[in-house]
Amino acid sequence: MRYRTFGRTGWQVSEIGYGMWGMGGWSGSDDKQSLESLQRAADLGCNFFDTAYVYGNGRSENLLGDLVRNNPDKRIYTATKIPPKNMQYPTLPEYPLEECYPPEHIEEFLHKSLANAGLKKFDLLQIHTWNDDWADDDSWSNMLDDLKRQGLIGATGISINRWEPWNGVKAVRSGKIDSVQVIYNIFDQNPEDELFPACAEMNVAVIARVPFDEGTLTGTITKDTTFPADDWRSGYFSPENLIPSVERADALRPLIPEDSSMADMALRFILGNPAVSTIIPGMRKLANVENNIAASDRGKLSAELQEELRDHRWVRKPAPWSD
Repeated sequence: MRYRTFGRTGWQVSEIGYGMWGMGGWSGSDDKQSLESLQRAADLGCNFFDTAYVYGNGRSENLLGDLVRNNPDKRIYTATKIPPKNMQYPTLPEYPLEECYPPEHIEEFLHKSLANAGLKKFDLLQIHTWNDDWADDDSWSNMLDDLKRQGLIGATGISINRWEPWNGVKAVRSGKIDSVQVIYNIFDQNPEDELFPACAEMNVAVIARVPFDEGTLTGTITKDTTFPADDWRSGYFSPENLIPSVERADALRPLIPEDSSMADMALRFILGNPAVSTIIPGMRKLANVENNIAASDRGKLSAELQEELRDHRWVRKPAPWSD
């Protein structure tokens, strides 16, 4: 495992982190299996784990707390997210800040998350949805600064809405946050345009989420794939999205290096960008943990392949099924 500096915090975090959404609420999640996968990741050098209150309404945070307690000898960086007060995802432009993140709501839910995890502190606290107009308001950032002073959190960040990387540039340039979490993968290369340069200028860490495009960039989803009705992916992978996603993933197959896989190529493409501090794939099975973490050991793709993959950029706009 290789490590990178997490922006201005100076933390040395694993290039491959751990996204804990799936084990909180996706179908087929099993806590015993999840804890085994989390532990294997920690044993292989993964030290950055990202969760949120809404991932199973505390279920995922509870698992993260168990991991920390089971590894007192390891430095594990813990990250969670505060849900919007109106519980609407994503944040729409017409939602005012006071409807989503009033200061007292931020404080209340941090304490709920700490209780869920059984921890005294989170290293990183993130606002789970974002509207960049809020960057001009000091109420949310003053509360986050106060929580820092109390020693309840170490750093602060925002999680940017799907396919809106531009909707975070003002927050980065405001100097009020230490990190941004954004979708970045072979298809979704838009953060390179404005967001990543701003982060480099302000020394703000970048957490790359959805590296596999919710699964299509693993190469395992087909046009016939279905999900249980209570699984979030059943709505996301409507025919409108499933068919073009699979077709675009299939077009990548001839480019996969020998002795590699589509998932490995997807991760190493992201690692080829120095703006990225860590990637947080979801990993619920031991085999996925081992294969994903091995991508860091294999290193970057060839310059030729990295450049060729740029031609597979897919500019998308939010849709009702993409929430």
